[in-house]
Order: sequence, then C-alpha cells, then structure tokens
Amino acid sequence: MRFRSLDDADVTGKRVLVRVDLNVPMADGNITDATRIEEAAPTITELADKGGKVILLSHLNRPKGFDPSHSLRPVAAEVARIVKQPVAFAEDCVGPKAQAAVSAMQNGDILCLENTRFHAEEENNDKNFAKQLATLGDIFVEEAFSAAHRAHASITGIVTEGKLPAYPGRAMKAELDALAKAFETPQHPVAAIVGGAKISTKLDLLGHLLGKVETLIIGGGMANTFLAAQGKPIGKSLTENDLMPQARDILAKAAARHREIVLPVDAVVAPKLAAHVPTRVVGVDAVGPADMILDIGPRSVEHVVSVLARAKTLVWNGPFGAFEIEPFDNGTTEVAEAVAELTAAKKLISFAGGGDTVAALNVAGVLDRLTHVSTAGGAFLESLEGKTLPGVKVLMVQD
Repeated sequence: MRFRSLDDADVTGKRVLVRVDLNVPMADGNITDATRIEEAAPTITELADKGGKVILLSHLNRPKGFDPSHSLRPVAAEVARIVKQPVAFAEDCVGPKAQAAVSAMQNGDILCLENTRFHAEEENNDKNFAKQLATLGDIFVEEAFSAAHRAHASITGIVTEGKLPAYPGRAMKAELDALAKAFETPQHPVAAIVGGAKISTKLDLLGHLLGKVETLIIGGGMANTFLAAQGKPIGKSLTENDLMPQARDILAKAAARHREIVLPVDAVVAPKLAAHVPTRVVGVDAVGPADMILDIGPRSVEHVVSVLARAKTLVWNGPFGAFEIEPFDNGTTEVAEAVAELTAAKKLISFAGGGDTVAALNVAGVLDRLTHVSTAGGAFLESLEGKTLPGVKVLMVQD
C-alpha cells in the first residue's frame, strides 16, 4: 500500500481538514482520558506551524440529532490546552456557521467544527453532506485510525465525493507502518497472542492469523472453549459450547499447516470472579466442577515466555485473564513484563492493540515499552483480520 506523505504537502495558506478522533471519555463534562487528543496533537501542531488553516472534524458519542450534551465545545478547549494555542469553535460542521468560522481563519489558526454526528447524513455517508464538508477545505488529512473502519462521510465520502487530496497524519501513518511491519514485512518467526472472553468475536482473526504466524498463543476466556473442545474439564468457567466445533477446526487447520498453538497448561481457579476470593493453581486436567478458570498459571506463563523468547515479531490482542480484578492480572502482567524486556533487548518487535489489551498493558506498567501500541479497538482488530479499512483505502495512491 502506498500513501502520499505529509512531508510533500504544501499547506501554507491552505484550509486543511483534519479528521481526528475526539470521541474521548467524559464524566460530568470533564474529559477523563485525553489519549486520543494527545496522539493527534503533533499533526495538528505541525500543520499550524507550517501556516495551514487547521480545521478539525470529529464525532462524539452517538447523538440522535443536535444534543448539547454531546457537543465538542469542551473537547475543543482540551485540544487548546494540549496543543498550547487557541482553538476556535464553530457551532456546526457544515452550513453558514461553519463557513463563516472557516472564512475568519488566518494562517496557523486552529478551528474545531461541531460534532459531525449531529447530522444523520454523517453515518449514512451521504454524498451531498460529504461534499458540503469538502467545500470547507483544500486538503484532507486522516488522523483517526480508531475510526477508519467506518465508511462515514467525514472519513471516506469527503475524499471520494469531495475529491480532496488525502494524506495520512503522523499517528495514522505510524499505525499503518506498524501493521505493515507486523504482517507485510515481518521478521520471522512471528507469534500472536489472542486473548479475551469469546471466540465468537475473534473467529475471523484466528483464521487469518493461521496463515500469517508460526505460533498462535490463545488465552483468556476463549482458551476455555479450546480446552473443552479437547475434552478438558473447565468447571463453571466461561465457555462457548456451540463454538467447540470451530475450535476443533482451528486446531486441525493449525496442525495441517504445521502451526504451533499454545494453550494453558495450568490455571488459577476460584469459586467466583470477585476480589479477595480464595484461589488455587491447578493443571488444566484437574479443574473441579465448582471451579472457574480466571487466569493462566505459572507454568503457562513460563511456557508462553519461552515461546516468545524464540520469536522475532509479536502481535498481541487480548488479555490472558480477568485482569481487572486482582490477582487475576498476574498472568497478563508477567507476560507483558517479559515482552517489554525482550523488546528492550531488541530481541522482539512487539505490536499490541485493542481496548482491553491497552488497559491490561497499562495495569502492567509497560504501555510505553513495546514497539507499538494501538489505542484503536475495532479498527485495529479488523486490520489484524486482514481487512482493508474504508478510511485507509481512500488514502491509498493507485498505481
């Protein structure tokens, strides 16, 4: 995949529409996590410093029409705080209010338009709405990888209908480069950790990875279904009994392709998922009928770490246990620390992403010690599944 480079864009005096993801968590009108703003800040600052008229486009939540409680106005104030310069605000993203705000801009100014989802046409990717958005700019910069799996007007239609030259922003390009290094030009052997609660949400991912990696490490609640499919006792553990045939099929395909699948060999079990409950470590053949598997055990951790020690590239999506509640975060934390150490020693190139994965790595304190961590959820997962995201496709330069 080839893309235009922001290095080649002449933005001085140009109106630069930047699709950012300002869909940040809020409580009582206050932003509780500004990570997405911080990720976009370098691109916003760079464009303004080069004399561009920087116009921010974003959605916030899922409003049904205009709703002041979903306004981007307080988010624009947070953008101003992070980029350390004023950010003007327009009370609409199209129409007279938006046009007047854009017309008033000077070179180097930053303007945030109101929530694109106040218009139903945004999610419908309406052609006329996309063209209205496009009339506000001369250049389009996509800096919202986390929203790139949506074929919405401010993500795809603005390019296909508005005919604007489109560039990936710095953070967007970093995501695309990381995915390319993980799958298009990886250093072998490649290992993947796939965890989380359910197989049902990751069947496409597991199928795609079998053709890409030498070793597939399965953890979390989804590992229980694989263990049950092998006839192991799993007690009261979370499982998807109706997907055991698919689990057996994945195991058979892995064997046929000479791919290694790593499943837990021991587990931390408890009578229920709660803080301060009595726990014990048992082999996966010795899980009792009243037990719940809530984390991998120490032998499983050792096995996973030994597998990673011989890998060159790692892709990680999903935790090994119910990491939100101690002590069921131990397995994920110990593996995360090993991954961070291997990465620091330049023995492993490590890529991770997805909401729960980022949260688990944060708990482990290694978020900034991996090669690349994506804060995107659905977009990261769909990319791992081998899908070309709509918001990426419109940026590609055709040969």
